[in-house]
Amino acid sequence: MTPETQHVEWKRSWRDEHLKWICGFANAQGGVLEIGKDDSGEVVGVSGVLRLLEEIPGKVQSLLGIVVDVNLKSESGREYLEIAVEPHPNPISYKGEFHYRSGSTKQVLRGAALSRFLLARYGKTWDDMPLPGVGLKDLDARVVDAFRRRAVGSGRLPAEVLGEPIESLVENLSLRDGEHLKRAAALLFHPSPGRLVPDAYVKIGYFRESELLFQDEIDGDLFAQVDRAMDLLYTKYTRGLVSYDGVYRVETFPVPREAMREAVINAVIHRDYASPTTIQIRVRDDRIAIWNAAHLNPEWMAELLAEEMSSRPHNPRIAYAFFRAGMIEAWGRGIRRIVDICREAGNPAPTWRLEAGGDGLWVRFPFSETYQAADAAARGNATGNTPPDTTRKSSGTTQKTTRKPARTTRKPTRDRIVDCLRAEPELTRAALAERVGLSLDGVKYHLQKLKAAGVIRRVGSDRAGHWEVLG
Repeated sequence: MTPETQHVEWKRSWRDEHLKWICGFANAQGGVLEIGKDDSGEVVGVSGVLRLLEEIPGKVQSLLGIVVDVNLKSESGREYLEIAVEPHPNPISYKGEFHYRSGSTKQVLRGAALSRFLLARYGKTWDDMPLPGVGLKDLDARVVDAFRRRAVGSGRLPAEVLGEPIESLVENLSLRDGEHLKRAAALLFHPSPGRLVPDAYVKIGYFRESELLFQDEIDGDLFAQVDRAMDLLYTKYTRGLVSYDGVYRVETFPVPREAMREAVINAVIHRDYASPTTIQIRVRDDRIAIWNAAHLNPEWMAELLAEEMSSRPHNPRIAYAFFRAGMIEAWGRGIRRIVDICREAGNPAPTWRLEAGGDGLWVRFPFSETYQAADAAARGNATGNTPPDTTRKSSGTTQKTTRKPARTTRKPTRDRIVDCLRAEPELTRAALAERVGLSLDGVKYHLQKLKAAGVIRRVGSDRAGHWEVLG
């Protein structure tokens, strides 16, 4: 007996409403509808088989516009019908509704799910569609220039692009569709993409039990969202434990910085932007969790995400820009790299959990028991109930603090950078990153902010020059 699965459905008798199941099979991976079987798969027989053999193919073709095979079968002396449905490349509807077989159930596609389905059927993705009303003049030239510098610095675009007009870059990144820019262009280079794409921002909150203690909302272009989220996570929401390697100060955070950066970038690239929900990062005393409205195949197992997989980004145009900027690899190894980084640092392995239906993904980074104990001891609080310092402001974010947290004695990141540059003006960015426990991108971000504020300036060339502290 063939069990009822994603590809098999049993019905005791024929009704015209069963055309919905045929529609669902055609829109998914195909399947077989068997008429004359009960819910346990036992053959109960079906009456009027000769009439149904003639009527069903005609009704399917007339109402669904497709052709199916209807076969007469018998088992234990009882007859039943087998309706074999092939998957169809074009979307199939029944009375204006698009049905879809998912697992062992059928659903009617609506809203974001329907948009995603229709785009996929026509070989399109959400970020590849045109966005009328947005032109080249609406893009932020500073963001475009910062992208160029990143791409050239990573070696993934030639130096010639630094002098090219924005129009050339947009064409090279395939961000134009006829006379319109694509949605990806707005998310990547518009100064306020949230005005064009609802909820296109990141929320970070510090929780204890069910209580939200404080939060931030990060908007702006997608590159800035990644940079600012990382800055907040490692200067406001978590605490670095200080140790010394010889004369060098070392800060150890609860989650390795590069692993967290991979996870944040992964969420930004793979988010379903048609879904009206933001990326959420929840920080607690013992873990950090990221929720993303990513749409994944419901049959995927969460534990398989860390295995070797082909790269299939939900937003290929956005992913391509991040690749050219040197922020991701091209071979779908982001999740595998996260696991490897955590293992090498001696941290617990992160876990992934798909929500029912595959319309959301949680990734959780548990803190090690060693870190939790050391953090509690460093704060003089054995239970670890005092959240990290939240007095620092971050430009480009909206801060909503519901409780005044305890202050810590650790200097803000910008002050530590200034102290290092005052003591060692010839420090390279790589050496500075080691001193203050930031990534190279984090150091670049803070140096730019300090230069713009008139706190520091660069004297001489990048290779042979030095830093001068002005204040």
